[in-house]
Amino acid sequence: MIQSELMKRKGIRGFPLYMGLAAAGLLGLVGCAAPPEAPMQELQAAELAIASAEQERVADYASDDLNQAREKLAAARRAVRNEQPVQARYLAEESRVKAVLASAKAEEAKAKAINDEMQESIETLKEEMRRNPGER
Repeated sequence: MIQSELMKRKGIRGFPLYMGLAAAGLLGLVGCAAPPEAPMQELQAAELAIASAEQERVADYASDDLNQAREKLAAARRAVRNEQPVQARYLAEESRVKAVLASAKAEEAKAKAINDEMQESIETLKEEMRRNPGER
């Protein structure tokens, strides 16, 4: 009942009152919206991921990905200086992901090297067993 009476009431210049209230509310929300803040947390996460990758000597195995992570971080910092927080957040997150990818690739390469070394040792042992079958 209250809603139907509100809808029937006419405001200024014959517009329904509820439309005027809705428009005022929308303008109020838009006017109060603050611009996005600089993505400091994302920048710190990217810096930490890159530092961790550098400490793990990732550049020996995945230097391209690590370099891309550094480039994305530099671009994110430029975006912050240019007051482009959305772009900065995106670039910082992309930088962190590239650093994590570099670390994962390095871990894979290290594990493969260990596996290859173990396979070589196994083959050497098998060869010695074939040469000296009766000795123990």
